[in-house]
Amino acid sequence: MANQPFPGSASSDTDTAATGAVPASFPAQGVPHFSGLNRLGLWTLYMKEVRRFFKVQTQTIWAPAITTLLFLVIFSVAMGRADVRILGVNFSTFVAPGLIVMGMMQNAFANSSFSFLAGKIQGTIIDYLMPPLSEGELMLALISAAVTRAVLVGLAVYAAMLLWPGVHLSLAHPWAVAWFGLMGSIMLALIGLMTSLWAEKFDHNAAVTNFVIAPLSLLSGTFYVIDNLAPVFQTISRMNPFFYVISGFRFGFLGQSDIGSTNQAVLNGAIGLGLLNVVLGIALYALLRSGWKLKS
Repeated sequence: MANQPFPGSASSDTDTAATGAVPASFPAQGVPHFSGLNRLGLWTLYMKEVRRFFKVQTQTIWAPAITTLLFLVIFSVAMGRADVRILGVNFSTFVAPGLIVMGMMQNAFANSSFSFLAGKIQGTIIDYLMPPLSEGELMLALISAAVTRAVLVGLAVYAAMLLWPGVHLSLAHPWAVAWFGLMGSIMLALIGLMTSLWAEKFDHNAAVTNFVIAPLSLLSGTFYVIDNLAPVFQTISRMNPFFYVISGFRFGFLGQSDIGSTNQAVLNGAIGLGLLNVVLGIALYALLRSGWKLKS
């Protein structure tokens, strides 16, 4: 014992350098420093993404709210003075919830689909890959930021529609408003993040927006009930997940929906959306783990 050098002595440092051993005070190469949830890194990335869209809030929050409100104005004027009743309410009240959640979903997609794509184009993708964040933490931060933007847009649209004559929005089932709004925003945030992984230029992102997201949104029953469609188109509409988000969210306000004639049908739609988001989340996690389009 007397002949052995102390851990902090010069001979100990020489032996360490000679053998190539790693000092006990440092983790081995490749061993993560964070054994649990990296809360600070998660919060930092979330705030970075929130500040990014909030810095240009006129473009990312208020402009989408005004654009969505214009749909209500145009369709209300097009209906003229006709007293059209749908699901027991006037047309403006019927269409308002669908427009709110449609704006939420579209902006959740816009936010998450920009993250990785902008990094790849600007050469700053390393800012997402280098920090000590796991794939799950990276997903959680980016999706949470997208949902935050969706909620802010939804609140802005809701406040604007309350000022529109003839719109009466009262919460019949608050759980449905919260669940379908959240599930719809998460679903589009996940799809947007997948698009951001795949896209290599903004044209790719625009193609998904114009040829996938916009048609699914507009053909989801936002402006009509699917009972007015031919049976084959009703079947196609029921295969569109956007339809369940729109109708379920509307059910939360009006207490009625064209998902089905019973509350159980709405509940089944809510469970189905939750399961779909789980599948999308697992697929996105696997893509991030593989480094597809990011590390190659």
